Amino acid sequence: MKKSISSREHRNNHKSKNIAAGDVRIIGGQFKRRVVRFIDTEGLRPTPDRLRETLFSWLLPDIHGAYVLDSCAGSGVLGFEALSRGAAHTTFIEINPAQSNMLRQSAEQLHLSTDTHQIIQGTAERVLMQEQIVPRPFNIVFIDPPYAQDLWQPILMALITQSLIDSETLIYLEADKDLESQLKQLEETLNKNPDIQSGTIQQIIRFECVKQTKVGQVVAGLYRLSSS
Repeated sequence: MKKSISSREHRNNHKSKNIAAGDVRIIGGQFKRRVVRFIDTEGLRPTPDRLRETLFSWLLPDIHGAYVLDSCAGSGVLGFEALSRGAAHTTFIEINPAQSNMLRQSAEQLHLSTDTHQIIQGTAERVLMQEQIVPRPFNIVFIDPPYAQDLWQPILMALITQSLIDSETLIYLEADKDLESQLKQLEETLNKNPDIQSGTIQQIIRFECVKQTKVGQVVAGLYRLSSS
């Protein structure tokens, strides 16, 4: 009897460890070495330290005072890292309710004031189309969804439709496939449907690559929207 209870407890402990998942450290700024937690769920994989260091070296001239969108927040480490390095405000969007709650816990543990961040639970493409997002446009946007879902294309579409990005916005994309060919397809879609472009008249949209790198199988790039 005791053996059976012990075995059950072992299974329950194993389950709770899976749910609680892991943590990732902020690597720069005022919150350097502080930890943010994330749950164990399919597709949630924080951006590796090496790639994050590269990204924020790219953003160094632009991060201070920036208004940031972390569109598929997950652990929230990109958004929290931005705040750590001097961003004025980050909007986090996260589909998973449990992870959204963990983002709130991380914000509390970092003692972030409420005027520096907003956490919205929902799918990014729907939230961006339906919610009243302030401020607009964003200065920096992180689009780092689960690779298998290819969500960054509908997210970019929503951002453009709602005028949440402009030619000054820096857009970070991360994927496990070539970004350039995917962006070309999106450009074609946008330019065939000029009505998608809120507040513009028959503008030709292009995505300008500012920086790009590859770490293992992960392709990451920094882009700007250009139109003519």
